[in-house]
Amino acid sequence: MATAADSTSILICPACGAANRAPVSRALTEGKCGKCHAPLSANTPIEIDGDTLTRLIARDTGPFLLDVWAPWCGPCRMMAPSYDAAARRFGDRVRFFKLNSDQHQEAAGALNIRGIPTLIAWDGGQKIAQQAGAQSGEALLRWVVSVFKL
Repeated sequence: MATAADSTSILICPACGAANRAPVSRALTEGKCGKCHAPLSANTPIEIDGDTLTRLIARDTGPFLLDVWAPWCGPCRMMAPSYDAAARRFGDRVRFFKLNSDQHQEAAGALNIRGIPTLIAWDGGQKIAQQAGAQSGEALLRWVVSVFKL
């Protein structure tokens, strides 16, 4: 009989796109890709491209948060330090990714992004929340806690 401690998630490597099994009971920041040995998570946001996002959405079952942003966007730049702080605080339980909507317009379009910054949360292979507009400080931390039930 399997227990909660035996359960695993499929985590897509942000570096090479390989699927990796990871125990749910371990900190995400402890995981390394079985193929390329890159970290599967970090305590800082990880920049991803459209292909990696497609793999994440299709196969990943672990918790992750995506910030869709652009370098010219003032609210995006304003929110960035708070997003970094959230990654430092919760990076062992949630992966934090960033998608530059200027460089990856097709991927942002596929997500039906109407304004930036937009935060989209996934867990268990399903999109669980979406929030448009800049959030900073405690408001962002509270949102992450409520969405992922931390």
